[in-house]
Amino acid sequence: MNFKTLIDKLRPFEGVIRFILVLVVTHYFWKFTMAGDESDRVVTFLGVNLTPIFNWSTHFVAEASYRIVQWFTDYVVFYDNSICFTNGNSVRVVWGCNGLKQLFIFICIMLFSRGPISKKLWYIPIGVVILVIVNLIRVSGLALIVQYNRDWFPFFHNYFFKYLFYAIIFLIWVFWEEKIISKYLAAKEEKRSIKEKEQVAEK
Repeated sequence: MNFKTLIDKLRPFEGVIRFILVLVVTHYFWKFTMAGDESDRVVTFLGVNLTPIFNWSTHFVAEASYRIVQWFTDYVVFYDNSICFTNGNSVRVVWGCNGLKQLFIFICIMLFSRGPISKKLWYIPIGVVILVIVNLIRVSGLALIVQYNRDWFPFFHNYFFKYLFYAIIFLIWVFWEEKIISKYLAAKEEKRSIKEKEQVAEK
């Protein structure tokens, strides 16, 4: 199989391959450019101090998640970005949990996806809002799980909710590709075809 044949066979999967490549590149870009352990109070990007942004977003996620947890139980208090239960179990929200990394990855995926920037300008903010809500559900869900059994935390934190988050990013991208851009490109092609036929008829 020569290189051209391989490219032709992979062409139907071009979008998915691009999605995976951008996801991997942005993941490692974030990993190697963001300095500071996830529990640190100081966060820098290539030497630039981004601590105020990360502190604000982390506090927002922590407090909003605490408000959600309050809908399900009264035995909870909020202190220093920690959701604490009266049985002694607690969850502390650190900057690695604020969802900014996932938002960065999502925005990069969308910017490198097919489609005009004019449509991306309204679709990306909608996706961001959805992912912020998903992250709040993730953090509050983890807190409620810890309330009953903190031994379950590693599995749900490191695997279940982590990969569910990325699965939702993928679904948002799939909706863009299949329901929005595919129809847009089909309509654009149809208009081009009609215009060509009209030009031929005029001749």
